[in-house]
Amino acid sequence: MIEGLVGSHPGVAAVAALYAIALLVSAPAALARRRGAVLAGFALFSVAFLANTVVILLRWAEAGRPPFKTLFETMVFYPWCVALVTLILVGLHRLFVLVPFSSAVSLAGLGYALYRPDVELVNLPPALQSGWFVPHVVTYFVAYAGLFASFVLAGLALVRKKGEPAPEAAPGMEDHAHRAAIFGVTALTLGLVMGAAWGKFAWGDYWSWDPKENWALVTWLAYVAYLHLRIVPGWKGARSMWLLVVSFGAVVFTYLGMNLLPAAGKSLHVYQ
Repeated sequence: MIEGLVGSHPGVAAVAALYAIALLVSAPAALARRRGAVLAGFALFSVAFLANTVVILLRWAEAGRPPFKTLFETMVFYPWCVALVTLILVGLHRLFVLVPFSSAVSLAGLGYALYRPDVELVNLPPALQSGWFVPHVVTYFVAYAGLFASFVLAGLALVRKKGEPAPEAAPGMEDHAHRAAIFGVTALTLGLVMGAAWGKFAWGDYWSWDPKENWALVTWLAYVAYLHLRIVPGWKGARSMWLLVVSFGAVVFTYLGMNLLPAAGKSLHVYQ
């Protein structure tokens, strides 16, 4: 079985193996706070990101179109977005603690891609052959990556014991989670606006009440509610962090749960 999974997409399997090695090195290093091991895990994670980039570019060349149409392709692309956001956050804020979590979710995505690979290349339908396709999809997936980072950081803020010294430099984990959420919501808003503009250009309506459009709006409203409640007295701290954790469930459902909805069968947003 393993040979069959690897044989169909060896490049994807190699990237998954690199993320697995990065996870195995970075997770114990983060727990033990050994700087050398942390840096080694980060280096491996960076190599996995570069390999992920190569696989995406090769798929793009092979398909002759942006490789964001099928579930398999997005399961290869989303780890790249998560890794990109993680690398930026490590560079800006030294958040090495994200590396094992990002490695794990990237490994999970690529593992599922190998389990459910595309049987053949799928052409883009005419409705998706638009200049809006790449910026809209990329912006959304970068937003999902930023919101994943805020989810992880919010969870870490919740589980940290009182009085325990912070493993990261100031500001605290809650502030980092909030900043990641602001970035994610900003990208989410841009993606939503671009999608509406694309809809007006292609179909004459800004909004068609497509099931995925509706859930994208639900996700956006959940995070906007977080941003508003955070400035309300009494909502900073654990309450706002729990809201970030719960809101990420809407992101997951919007991305992966559309096939569960009976009205989603004819949607252009449902991945094949």
